[in-house]
Amino acid sequence: MAKADRNRSQSARARIAAQQEQQRKAERRRRMVILGSAAVVVLAVVGIIIGVALSTGKPKQAAATSGPLPASVQADLKVPASTLTKVGAGSALAGAIKPVAGSPLTSGGKPEMLYIGAEWCPYCAAERWAMAVALSRFGTFSPLRGIHSSSTDVYPNTATLTFYQTKYTSNYLVFTPVENEDINHALLQKPTPAQQAVWNKYDSTNGYPFINFGNRYIAGTTYNPQVLHGLTWSQIASDLHNPSSPVAQGVNGSANMFTAAICKLTRNAPANVCTTAPVSSLEGRL
Repeated sequence: MAKADRNRSQSARARIAAQQEQQRKAERRRRMVILGSAAVVVLAVVGIIIGVALSTGKPKQAAATSGPLPASVQADLKVPASTLTKVGAGSALAGAIKPVAGSPLTSGGKPEMLYIGAEWCPYCAAERWAMAVALSRFGTFSPLRGIHSSSTDVYPNTATLTFYQTKYTSNYLVFTPVENEDINHALLQKPTPAQQAVWNKYDSTNGYPFINFGNRYIAGTTYNPQVLHGLTWSQIASDLHNPSSPVAQGVNGSANMFTAAICKLTRNAPANVCTTAPVSSLEGRL
């Protein structure tokens, strides 16, 4: 990597890390306030909110910003190999996928990829696109639902998808998504004790997103979510097929790195994915 490119990558990582730290601090403060409030006050506020919602019919953010992901958008998640080859690593952040040493994470005799995130999280919003593109090369998702990230966080209202209540079928690996909180920061899916233990081991802050590839690699934010800001689902999906677009450089670049990590787990199966460019060369970077 040229010095100028390396400096840009380091600068982008530093900027994203700072934004994530601000997000974590804000979330910790929010939780402390909630924990410090008296139960009777919480119940009263909830009662007021429910009463207002029933009387005005005004939906919560989750209802207002979610719905079935258009079929054309889900179809576009299957990005042609030729496009992925042209993108290579794209604008994926160098070193974003880190090797770890732990007991193999498996399920049903297959390597397991564990994701823990939140529907409100803008960084998760970005990573879901990359995970969906990569995983679509190894298996099939049931119809996905489209959502938007929080309207009050960085990169507000980022168009994305959710893995909540989705089914993924693959002959090569098991994908286990845990959407821990919904768009309103309410508990949506609680990690199992085993999942929580893995999360604690590799991320003591329990930050979002957390991506674990079979206990061999972990990742969090792998590219700048800014490239998605202000775009619709359809615009993002369309840009995935234009290798020179910022969206493709970010999403597909990270998807290629995810693919390389998955191929490490599956022992380079299937061959038509794992032994072709750029995956075979990207495996050497992990």
